[in-house]
Amino acid sequence: MNWLTNVVRPKIRNILRRETPENLWIKCPDSGQLVFYKDVEANQFVIPGSNYHMRMGAVARLKSIFDNQTWFDVALPEVTADPLKFRDERKYADRIKDARARTGLNDAIKVGYGKLEGAGVVIAVQDFDFMGGSLGMAAGEAIVRGLELAVEKRSPFIVFAASGGARMQEGILSLMQMPRTTVGVQMLREARQPYIVVLTNPTTGGVTASYAMLGDVQIAEPGALIGFAGARVIEQTIREKLPEGFQRAEYLKDHGMVDMVVHRHELRATLARLCRLLTKSPAVETAPKPATPVIDPAEIDPAEDVAPAAPPA
Repeated sequence: MNWLTNVVRPKIRNILRRETPENLWIKCPDSGQLVFYKDVEANQFVIPGSNYHMRMGAVARLKSIFDNQTWFDVALPEVTADPLKFRDERKYADRIKDARARTGLNDAIKVGYGKLEGAGVVIAVQDFDFMGGSLGMAAGEAIVRGLELAVEKRSPFIVFAASGGARMQEGILSLMQMPRTTVGVQMLREARQPYIVVLTNPTTGGVTASYAMLGDVQIAEPGALIGFAGARVIEQTIREKLPEGFQRAEYLKDHGMVDMVVHRHELRATLARLCRLLTKSPAVETAPKPATPVIDPAEIDPAEDVAPAAPPA
């Protein structure tokens, strides 16, 4: 016990106590340096010193891609919250409620429609903070609805994948989303619209075994973990030591499983360029500012009366 708890009255004690936000500082998983959260947020959740790409929430991701940070949220079909009445240490329904309260999302995937450098595009983002971005019935419906909307709007479909795999609490109903989303991708392909996948850290399990690896163009963020089974499981199965950087974005690019590894700061421009290329659309040109005329004094005729330019009104 100290004088603050023994002597100071409760009301004064509350004034003296300072509440510090838990996420005020972030420790870089790569270098171990402490970075101010606001600096990381302003840098699109990339650690300034080490360039380590932190996980990015669904809303922040959509803001970073759409023009003027504005888009229309796509209404998603309602599904049964707990179809199997699953329970382990806690009720599955309670886990869903906690995840919704913590993230502000209805489920692991958020879908939006808006403009990317002037062209319409549908974007789906998996949020790893919502139960590890796991693929359940609601997430499967979100992907299928986004693909259907892209067909209706005749626009490209971009998905940001971040998942630990299928949602075990929904059993076979979760596994059924793998062929459903695959059929949806084929539907978009038959409509001859681009399907672009951005693999973020981590993308594993059933998501990797379905729509996450079916893109016309496969992009990965630097250092992203991408694979189906974990490295330890693979080592135990084949009884061999895996090479350095196995299942990382750069390793997969070198071995032909990923088309390109793009820094997050360059991702928006890269996606816009790919959409224009795949849809054969011209670039949106902005009207150049009128240049101030430059007159060579040698070209002026002394006989002419040259008046100075009038100041702008």
